[in-house]
Amino acid sequence: MKKYLVVALLVALVAGIASFTTTQPVEDSLSWNDSLRALYARSISEWPQPTIDAGVNWKELTALPVDTAIVAKLKDPKINLGKLLFFDPRLSGSNQISCSSCHDPDLAWTDGRTVSLGNDHRQGTRNTSTILNVAQVKELFWDGRSASLEDQAINPMATIHEMNQEPPTIPDELSAIAGYPPLFEKVYGDKKINLDRILDALAAFERSVASRRSRFDEFMNGKYQRLNDEEIQGLHLFRTKARCMNCHNGTYFTDNQFHNIGLTYYGRKYEDLGRYNVTKEAGDVGKFRTPSLRDVMKTRPWMHNGLFDNIEGILNMYSAGMPQPKPKPDQVNDPLFPKTDPLIKKLDLTPEEKKALMAFLDAITGVPYKMDRPELPK
Repeated sequence: MKKYLVVALLVALVAGIASFTTTQPVEDSLSWNDSLRALYARSISEWPQPTIDAGVNWKELTALPVDTAIVAKLKDPKINLGKLLFFDPRLSGSNQISCSSCHDPDLAWTDGRTVSLGNDHRQGTRNTSTILNVAQVKELFWDGRSASLEDQAINPMATIHEMNQEPPTIPDELSAIAGYPPLFEKVYGDKKINLDRILDALAAFERSVASRRSRFDEFMNGKYQRLNDEEIQGLHLFRTKARCMNCHNGTYFTDNQFHNIGLTYYGRKYEDLGRYNVTKEAGDVGKFRTPSLRDVMKTRPWMHNGLFDNIEGILNMYSAGMPQPKPKPDQVNDPLFPKTDPLIKKLDLTPEEKKALMAFLDAITGVPYKMDRPELPK
């Protein structure tokens, strides 16, 4: 009798553990919410294993560290010089456009537009990426064409539909502003202003721009009441049924890789071949860098083309398996016909599950960023 009782208990235990790796509607029962909360109020090593495909190199979710150097950053002469340059429109050809024109701290360091708007009100072709946590990005721009912030910074200065400036002329222009040479001397030891120093200071400032800690970070540090039941279910879905961890993992919710999620628009309006334009490798057609999901609810509109301004609509697309384009007869042998990443699979999320995921995305959004515009040198 005892033997059968033990077997029955083991079966019940296994069934209970298995239930955590499947999804259940939010409204199922209070006991479900209590059980899920109890499971995630443990060491992360005891959390349910995420749904990760074979061969995916992933990292566990971790909290943002407390920034103990924030006071030092605020006082750092190079960072402060970079901040002045970042907000100074005199780096542009028209003296009207600064880096902050597209990367506004009040808009989570983006511009809130579908695509960027620059010199002579010319539109770009891609959505402005936030510079939050840009220090963690290995290859910059949506297509990864720049390997460093210093290299990245010069691109918008020279681009005709952005700042439309001749970069070699900037040092002389800044040297003619009486307030700048002493600031360069404080950082570099002499008053010489050259392009390398300008880019170095800009990059130093941009590396200092980071997400603020969120309620999710506090939850991860043991304050388990900082997430409500719906947000915890969203976390569970994020890790399991919704498959988000395949690309959005680690401290910054990104694998820093490039994926084709089916939005290449090949042969149509809005066509963008993405990383292929950089590598010229057919396998890179339609691939774009995985953005961090830190503060994602503030960086709308979304995707490389900025065509999506409704997060529920985006979740609907992922739930349906994203576009899976099929070649027309004349495209069957086209080596550049884009292939949606096999990591993208149909999810069949319920309305309640999508609502829980949206709640979780809100929970990983940090405290609003406030930064006063600096008084520029004269």
